[in-house]
Amino acid sequence: MQISERLRAVAGMVSSGCRLADVGTDHAYIPIYLIQNGTVPQAIAMDINQGPLLRATENIRRYGLAGQIETRLSDGLEKLQAGEADTVLIAGMGGLLMVRILENGREVLTGCRELVLQPQSDIRSVRAYLEENGWQIDREDLVFEDGKYYPMMRAVRKKAPERVRRDAEVDNRNDSNEGIRHELELRYGPLLLQKHHPLLPDYLSREERLCRQVLEAMQGKETEAANARREELRKELEFLHRARKLAVR
Repeated sequence: MQISERLRAVAGMVSSGCRLADVGTDHAYIPIYLIQNGTVPQAIAMDINQGPLLRATENIRRYGLAGQIETRLSDGLEKLQAGEADTVLIAGMGGLLMVRILENGREVLTGCRELVLQPQSDIRSVRAYLEENGWQIDREDLVFEDGKYYPMMRAVRKKAPERVRRDAEVDNRNDSNEGIRHELELRYGPLLLQKHHPLLPDYLSREERLCRQVLEAMQGKETEAANARREELRKELEFLHRARKLAVR
């Protein structure tokens, strides 16, 4: 199966040999692709809507994979049982919805080895949730396709000693350079910054342009909400400026 560059990059984060649960599967492209490539032995394709799930079922049958890919009508992880999947993949939805799905499925995730996530918005909220709930990002990527940038990540369970050390770091964090660096990592990706991802400078420049455009459009608006939004955008511009310095080798 031929899939988009974004979906290939997301699929590429799934560890070989893992049983997959694809939440919000839509057409089941990723499970089909991973089964065909021999990356995963079996998969559960789940979606909250009957229409996409019917299309997924048709695609699975077309490729002769009904014995390896099961479909389930499910609100998030509701229909998944603990221990059924090693990898939970969620791609192509808003970050806040993604956080809600992860939070509501906490018990199910006890048997999960890794999360592969590609949020479309509120990416800082996703990274913060992972950090606060015992997950560590061990891989990140950034893809540009059809005029849009798509950040994505894989997270694994933190080891206990590392979690204690990290919690101590958080407790001691203030407005120092360490605290600023941590905020930059939450906003723009710890590994994207650390490894100087080649697309990151362009991504940050684009975000900066968008911020400035919104600020210009708000000229003359002096409501309390407008002033609060302006302050948020100015802070964002400051963080973007700092991140661009880190992003360049």
